[in-house]
Order: sequence, then C-alpha cells, then structure tokens
Amino acid sequence: MVEHPTQRSVEVKPAGDGWVGHFVAMASPCEVILESADRDWTAQVSAEVAAEAWRIEDKFSRYLEGNIIHRINNAVGSAIEVDEETANLLDFAATLHELSEGRFDITSGVLRDVWRFDGSDRVPHTDSVSATLNRVGWERIAWQRPRLTLQAGMEIDLGGIGKEYAVDRCAGIIRNANCGAGLVNFGGDLAVTGPPERRPAWKVGVEGDTPDAADRLIDLRAGALATSGDARRFLLREGVRYGHILDPTTGWPVKNAPGSVTVAADTCTQAGMLSTLAMLQGSNAEAFLDEEAATYWVRR
Repeated sequence: MVEHPTQRSVEVKPAGDGWVGHFVAMASPCEVILESADRDWTAQVSAEVAAEAWRIEDKFSRYLEGNIIHRINNAVGSAIEVDEETANLLDFAATLHELSEGRFDITSGVLRDVWRFDGSDRVPHTDSVSATLNRVGWERIAWQRPRLTLQAGMEIDLGGIGKEYAVDRCAGIIRNANCGAGLVNFGGDLAVTGPPERRPAWKVGVEGDTPDAADRLIDLRAGALATSGDARRFLLREGVRYGHILDPTTGWPVKNAPGSVTVAADTCTQAGMLSTLAMLQGSNAEAFLDEEAATYWVRR
C-alpha cells in the first residue's frame, strides 16, 4: 500500500488570455484554465479544485490505507456500511455492470495481479488468468444500500469512474465561483463551464498512437470529453498488441477494441461511461455509440 501523499502543491502560470493552475492528482497531470485576468483569483479557485480532487483521491484510491475502499477490501467477508457519496458511486457501478452485460465490473481490478501492461511481452498463462477470475464478479457481491459485503479475496476498485466524477465535481466549483469560463482537465478527461469569451471555442487535443502526441483537435464550447485507450498501457508479443481494457467475463483483453474512444457529453461522468462501455464492445464500439446517439471519435 502507498501512504497518503505529503507533498502537494498548485502552480499557477500565465496561459494565453488567462491563467492555468497545475497540480497532480489520481496519478494524472491536472490543470484548471480560467480566462480571468486575476492571478490571485485563479490561484484561489485552483486551490479549491485541487483540494476537492485530493479529497476524492484520498477517499476512493485503492492504493491508500485507511479509506473506505481499504476497509471494504480488507473486511474478509464482513459487511461494511458506507456513506451516501460512496453508496451513489456503488449504485452507478451496478448500473454500468447491468448496461454492459457484465463487461464493466469494479471487482475486476484483481486481474492486475496477473496482467501488467508495461509495454513488455509478458503475457500471463491461461491458468493464472482463470484462477484470478474466480475472484471477479459483481454478482458475487451483496450490495444492499448502505451495506456492502465482499467475499474473502475479492476487491473493488472505483478507478473506472472516479476521475470523471472528480472532474464534474471540480467543474461545479468553478461555476459556483462565478469567475467566467473555465476548463478542468484531469489527464485528458475534462469539462468546461461554458464557451470562452475571447475565442470561438476551447481547443482540446486528443492523444494519438503514441503518448504526448495529439492526432486530433476538438473544438469544445460546452459539456465534457472523456477518452479511453491503450496508448500508454499495453503488452506486445509476437506482433500482437494486448490493450489494457480487460473483459471481466474472460479475464483477457477485449478483442478488436479500438485504439481509443473519445466521447463528448453533457458531463464527464456520462462521457467516461460511454467511452469505457464502447471500448468494452470491441469491434462493435461504433455501433454501440451510434445506438446511444453519442458524439464520438474512434481511432482504430
């Protein structure tokens, strides 16, 4: 387990017509961009945004000891009563599990014990995957709000929904501050509070085949964007690329999954839900997004 971070800071720099606040949360570079000409105001709002991001990280990260996720994952079959915020996220996870016909499963994080997507060729043995799969399955959980009971050896991981949730919470902070148009970007998952005043739209770069290289620019005036993809996390063996999006019904990477899926929606949570579910559809990703009448960009 990793201890709670002790060194946290926000750095504010000029950016075009305004200011940008930089910090790190949830293992991602984060930024708050405001059109405000007031550096001190930007610093204050950025500090409030960072504090909320860190609160969510501290509460829901599976890497930290002492939080609600740690308590649940170490309860060894005992029921844990959760607070309203945690219960809402668990209800959302249950909804995604149902909508995806079991492909979205917050208990599937234990598969990291055998899958390490570090760019190497170390693909796990079938027997190892099958053995770990015995610890996966939302249907094995007893969830009756507000009590959750995991079978011994199982774990939950809210990483698949936590960052998008944090983006939406932090965008709300900017709206409430009445400081003009702003953008919250947490590692490529982002939301804007409205169109910028000094230009037609926010220009957002979407990562391409290689990290830190954008292959598409999207004009965004309202709402949010979320991207799911395997540019950074994969295995490569005998010419076959294994992306990090795992199908919890098989324990193996989703077959014929897109390289990335970017979705625009009203909220980052909604965009993240659609992009993740599309990735889990594999070769049917585009058909799924079309059925949902989503605005999207897919890289194959």
